[in-house]
Amino acid sequence: MTTSNVTRLLFLGDIFGNPGRSAVKDHLPMLKEKLKLDFVIANSENATGGFGLNKDKANDIFGYGVDVATLGNHTWDQKDVFEMLQHDKRILRPINYPPGTVGKGYRVFTANNGKRIAVVNMLGRLFMEPYLDCPFQASRELQRETKLGDDYDMMLVDVHAETTSEKRGLGYIWDGKASIVVGTHTHVPTADAHVMEKGTGFHTDTGMCGTFNSCIGLAFESTIPRFERKGKFPFQASSKGEPTLCATYAEIGDDGLCKRIEMVRVGGLLQESIPEL
Repeated sequence: MTTSNVTRLLFLGDIFGNPGRSAVKDHLPMLKEKLKLDFVIANSENATGGFGLNKDKANDIFGYGVDVATLGNHTWDQKDVFEMLQHDKRILRPINYPPGTVGKGYRVFTANNGKRIAVVNMLGRLFMEPYLDCPFQASRELQRETKLGDDYDMMLVDVHAETTSEKRGLGYIWDGKASIVVGTHTHVPTADAHVMEKGTGFHTDTGMCGTFNSCIGLAFESTIPRFERKGKFPFQASSKGEPTLCATYAEIGDDGLCKRIEMVRVGGLLQESIPEL
């Protein structure tokens, strides 16, 4: 059951293409009402055909009720992202790109209930992009410069990473210093949402907003040839079947720590799961 005097957050897993945007459009208004949400964050790095985020799709996502969009390894796929990162504070790119990179990976926002919420976006390094700064060192630096309770009332960290071990390690070093650490990128929801020893909520991967009749959002016809033989084959987003919205729900107390964390799944092929207040 719900806890009184909490801030209710919803984090949406990677929005993949038109099916993912449709899932958010169709289901987020209901979730905002049912869960009495104070703030919504969405990983949106796949929102434009699976590759990046452009201005039109960003406007759509914010119009559906998302407050902040985080990105990932497809940050630079759309040409207008540079302008968006300069002028739209609601869009965050990974914090551990080299110094001088356009945009910010950390900002503080205001939730509907007046609480200050910090949002951090970071990229893992294992099997990901080269030339990234270390996400562990970037985390330590941010922890030295800011503090939960002083500079913000709560914090969500989106770890966009390939491996469960790197996500888990980053969750550990944020335990007690962030409200919730959520993983993205693999597009597969994991079943391990829990509150860690020092009070931070953790979920290895929130999953995907998109069609699960696919290969992590892509058409099977465009992905299987890449496994079978050498060569470059064009990717194609899948539009088969009803899409699913995957999210992580969390309740944050006045101390900035997580009191409740649960997985959310609505629509499509996965078993439905909506928390009860």
